[in-house]
Amino acid sequence: MKRFALILAVVAAIFAVGCVSQPAAPAGGEVKIAVLHVNDTHGHPIAFANSPHVAVGGLPAMAMLVGQTRAEYDNVLVLDAGDYNTGLSESNFFKAEPDVVGRNMIGFDAVALGNHEFDNEISVLEAQKALAEFPLISANVKTKDGAYVADAPYIVKEYQGVKVGVFGLITKETETVGNPAIVKDLVFADEIETAKEMVKVLREQEKVDVVIALVHLGMDDVYAPGSKGLAAAVPGIDLIVDGHSHTLPEAPVVVNGTPIVQAGQWGMYVGKGVLTVKDGKVAGFDWEAVSINHNDKAKQPVGPQFEQHPLIQPVLSDYADRVEGMLKEKIGVAAETFPNAMTRKAETAIGDLVTDAMKFVTKAQGVDFAMNNGGGIRADLPAGDVTLKSIYTVLPFDNSVTVIKLKGSDVQAMFDYIATTIGKGAFAQVSDGVSYTINVKAGKCENVLIGGKPLDPAKVYTIATNSYLATGGDGYAMFKNALSSYETSMFQRDALIAYVRQLGKDLAPVIAGRVTIVE
Repeated sequence: MKRFALILAVVAAIFAVGCVSQPAAPAGGEVKIAVLHVNDTHGHPIAFANSPHVAVGGLPAMAMLVGQTRAEYDNVLVLDAGDYNTGLSESNFFKAEPDVVGRNMIGFDAVALGNHEFDNEISVLEAQKALAEFPLISANVKTKDGAYVADAPYIVKEYQGVKVGVFGLITKETETVGNPAIVKDLVFADEIETAKEMVKVLREQEKVDVVIALVHLGMDDVYAPGSKGLAAAVPGIDLIVDGHSHTLPEAPVVVNGTPIVQAGQWGMYVGKGVLTVKDGKVAGFDWEAVSINHNDKAKQPVGPQFEQHPLIQPVLSDYADRVEGMLKEKIGVAAETFPNAMTRKAETAIGDLVTDAMKFVTKAQGVDFAMNNGGGIRADLPAGDVTLKSIYTVLPFDNSVTVIKLKGSDVQAMFDYIATTIGKGAFAQVSDGVSYTINVKAGKCENVLIGGKPLDPAKVYTIATNSYLATGGDGYAMFKNALSSYETSMFQRDALIAYVRQLGKDLAPVIAGRVTIVE
């Protein structure tokens, strides 16, 4: 009975947001504002299995944390730093509708646009905006007519007399990592210059006391300028809530006096920070990453455990139930898990499997090898029965297999580019038929062998890739020089399904030694 009463109290707290008057400012003039944030949830609206975790993350469990926080603090700001699109089938099949619905029920205050919000046609984003009861914000992406693609560049909230401005930014790199067919009609402005403008507008026009940058830029050093570069170059930002790099810091990273936070990926963690504002200025910031229903290999709970929200869970589970019925067919057996964690940094067994499948379905076209961007492979292939749903989770994008013919000189340019992509989504996974060494110190690919022979700049090569890369996506501009391009009209996931069916029970994760990396 006590647990049920607590659940009801939390439900009441969640749905009371926005329905009560602001509490009076404290006598001491010190105001505390709790900031809850996620990023890169990538179509994971409900709890999911992620070994060793049985049922980790999910918006229904996050809702309980939000409710507890609202019961604890008078002032709570709930934010998302972008990339809520593209992930599990229960999200992809419905174009992130359950992700938006869940955020509506929780009562998010703002969601920044991430680069994966441009995976689908703009009409999909417009439908999501119409469904959302929260604003999507971004200050540096506009149409060529100068209109904001997001609902607004920023929002302003007031808590006990403290005005808080939150502005959104998306990485300008979306110009190259976004779907070329979609982003070609958009203008992505410089992140630093836009941020300077936003700080000025919020400080001077809106008269805010606190400025928060809700950005999708990345914390790791491979991203430029990234959130660290933003903090270094733009004064006047009190807090940066970041996404894009899927980073889970142990503590805020402080640059130029500005704390930067991020909360990993897939909703497995929620960042919880508390801003202390005194006399109109930030006087302190405490932060932690709260794990959502983690467990160990023995399936024992580790860290905070949250109930599933009794109102949100059934709504979102309905989407999952519909997908489960469509994708439950078993097509093979994996002897062990094909892990995906290193697919942006090194050759992986899952990368080999995906690209071998692409070569398998294009053998009639006489391809020399297949290649795929590591960022296009999104999940492990778990040990045990391989179902259609497993494949849809590994390859969530609606990319098709495309066969292109390239001059050897352009193939060489491709390998030169690959040498610069370690740690990024553009990093290449390749099929049987090619091998090479990345010399990190020299910044180039060496010992490139195609069909067992050195790359010949004068020869024409036939390559199977995906439709996204074939049009120059992820920075592969040399693919635009293709002498010919044949669209097979077969989705990558269908190629993998066909290949797994052919292998049957012979799926074993083996790294074939196609890519060598030397420091």
